[in-house]
Amino acid sequence: MDYDLDDDPSRIQPDVVWGWLSTEAYWGRQRSRTDVETQISGAWRVAGAYRRDTGEQVGFARAVSDGVNFAYLADVFVIDAHRGHGLGKRLVKLMVDDGPGASFRWMLFTSDAHGLYRLFGFGAPDHTALVRPAR
Repeated sequence: MDYDLDDDPSRIQPDVVWGWLSTEAYWGRQRSRTDVETQISGAWRVAGAYRRDTGEQVGFARAVSDGVNFAYLADVFVIDAHRGHGLGKRLVKLMVDDGPGASFRWMLFTSDAHGLYRLFGFGAPDHTALVRPAR
């Protein structure tokens, strides 16, 4: 199966993003559909992976940024049936290395897929990082 990836926000299919985040994501099920749509529309950048033959969205990534030197990578996923085709790597590369934030300081929070993110230079925070957990 062939896939296209791009960062065109008009191609994002909110039903697909909401469907996956509300049922599969361990990190964001407390959000409402309105919250997710607000995050998509307010994102600095979004990227999607799509089946070339049908246009169906099968992957997603979102970033928040100041547009100058900092970005936060969030909500990266590939629908289970489409895993194993390198789409996760391609999405992260598109977002982090191939976009306007290639020279930025990036961060993310995840409890899995550390191996994927290490490929793009992510690692444990150093002594300069402080985090205030959600309440």
